[in-house]
Amino acid sequence: MSNDANEPGVDPRLLEMLICPVTRGKLVYDPICNELISEKAGLAYPIRNGIPVMLAEEARPLTP
Repeated sequence: MSNDANEPGVDPRLLEMLICPVTRGKLVYDPICNELISEKAGLAYPIRNGIPVMLAEEARPLTP
């Protein structure tokens, strides 16, 4: 998953407010994959058209 040039990133102010819906922990923005990472949950939440998809069913598991 690469960040296409037309794909907007995430607003830094929004990132400060978002938490992982599974663990309620901090998320880290990965601009290369355009995802929000929850290390604690081991999940990566996609960002589609600049909107974070904060559903565990839509997240991909992180590989060790």
